[in-house]
Amino acid sequence: MFSTYIKEEASTRRFLLIVSSAVFILSVIVVLVHGDRLLLGDPLKLNNDDVKYIHSARVLLQEGTLVYNSGDKPSAFIMPGLPILLSGFMAIFGEEHGGVTAFRIFQSLLQALCIFPVYHIARYTFNHRVAVISTVLVALYLPDYFTSGSVLTEGTYRTIILLLLCAMITALHSRKTSWYIVVGLLTAASAYFKPQASLFPCMMLFLWLAYRYSFKEIVRFTATILAAYIVLLLPWWIRNVFTFGHFILFTSSAGSPFLLGTRMNYQLPSAGFFAAYPQYDPKTIFMGSDSDAIAKGLDILKYGLVHDPLKYIYHYTIGRFYSLYLVPFYLHDIFSIRKAVVWTIQIVIVSAGLVGMVWACIRKNWKPLLPVLLTIAYFTAIHLPFVAMSRYGYPMTFIFVMFASYAIAQALSAFQKAKTNRKEVNKHVESIGDHPGI
Repeated sequence: MFSTYIKEEASTRRFLLIVSSAVFILSVIVVLVHGDRLLLGDPLKLNNDDVKYIHSARVLLQEGTLVYNSGDKPSAFIMPGLPILLSGFMAIFGEEHGGVTAFRIFQSLLQALCIFPVYHIARYTFNHRVAVISTVLVALYLPDYFTSGSVLTEGTYRTIILLLLCAMITALHSRKTSWYIVVGLLTAASAYFKPQASLFPCMMLFLWLAYRYSFKEIVRFTATILAAYIVLLLPWWIRNVFTFGHFILFTSSAGSPFLLGTRMNYQLPSAGFFAAYPQYDPKTIFMGSDSDAIAKGLDILKYGLVHDPLKYIYHYTIGRFYSLYLVPFYLHDIFSIRKAVVWTIQIVIVSAGLVGMVWACIRKNWKPLLPVLLTIAYFTAIHLPFVAMSRYGYPMTFIFVMFASYAIAQALSAFQKAKTNRKEVNKHVESIGDHPGI
């Protein structure tokens, strides 16, 4: 798939370059016009993720220590991808606005480059027409421009996921070990920003079965992916062992999202829960170590499913889906375009995408659909037990855009066919009128 751009017709290459360039220019304009107004927190108070990342990058550059919510002491609270990347820009362009602005322009470049994998994934899944519509819709998607100007992991992470999906499709059809090494490396690279994608290559098993891989091939390529993944994550694991004296797979706060995910509308559990579990205090229920957090979350979930099952089932299904995908990752207005407008567009995109998903599954050969369907299924399922918010659903929006584009293309085809049929009927009627004696 990565080599297909060279083989594209000149008109297609020109189209992709024009769209990509436009996205880059608009993203840079957003960065230069809005600047720090897109920050979610106060750099002096360190009260949100973006300003904490900036602080972590500065300390990493000055002291060589990764900190986060830990003062000047080493931390494993977050994965180190963004602080390392941001500190690199600070080392070249300065620790204040220069480095941060350079990082934002880099994210603008990533947004522009994402046009290419989106086109190729859509073309592989459907056809050129759907790919063109998908490309245009992605280029017009406003949350992407907010992401370019933010200082968060989402821009880089989404780029890696797009490349990973392309690599998986290429590896599937080439059956080359080198491409499975790329799959393992990209999976590890994504884990340096968000660990959620670490089990994503497990979806390859369904693809291998669909394309009749032998058992020997499955074992060999599984080992290849795992080995590449381990090699790239080894520095993080070694650092944690030397720093904290024990092995830490990803972060030391992995249990907290599960506990926080039990909260509905940011409220405490009901009074009945605290009566049934007197060992918990409303003031401290969401505090404590990771192992305690998991136990608390399980107790809240068990109580809720017994005493208010419909509410909790809704919370972990429709409620989760709504929070992930129907709320746009658009936390600041761009060029005075209101959140309500973007929210409406998001609902239209996701709704049309769901229609297109059903339509495609009914009408189309199912094999080309498998990679994107498995992708959305995996990333939805992996977030169901935890906190669900637009930040986590944002990297998957391109899939809803693709299926919405398919629905649009099918609707246009149906309209054109109906129009052609009407013309033929009218011609037939006119021909009968010209020969009244027939």
